[in-house]
Amino acid sequence: MHVCQILKNKSLELISIRPDRPMVEALRLFRDNNIGFVVVGRKPGECLGTLSERDCCNAVAEYGTEAPMMRVADIMNRKVATCSTEDLLPYVMAVMTKRRTRHVLVMEGSTPIGVVSIGDVVKHRLDESLHNEQALHEYIAGVGYH
Repeated sequence: MHVCQILKNKSLELISIRPDRPMVEALRLFRDNNIGFVVVGRKPGECLGTLSERDCCNAVAEYGTEAPMMRVADIMNRKVATCSTEDLLPYVMAVMTKRRTRHVLVMEGSTPIGVVSIGDVVKHRLDESLHNEQALHEYIAGVGYH
């Protein structure tokens, strides 16, 4: 399965935050949108980096009570894991594993257009497994062919 097929089943809205905003504002975006990852940019379509829940946890562990008011630019990830719409799911899974990340930013050229999360990967693999199981049951029962 290609990344473009996964994106068809999701909202393509990318939530972003400006780099000068405090981390606590990103945490509110996470809560309000039920997400754990945002793109950091000064304007829509720009990606200076990303910020995840893990990045925020690491900032709290390192800076303590100062972290919530730190600028996003000071704690964001600048080495963004990316893929294209034509990449296959096993490639994205390999990127997630190698980079130890739960989110891969989908790029079209230099423009971010979506995110594939570990939840998307699990959902696809579960759907695929259930489909294969159903096909095997039908094959064993002799359903669907003459």
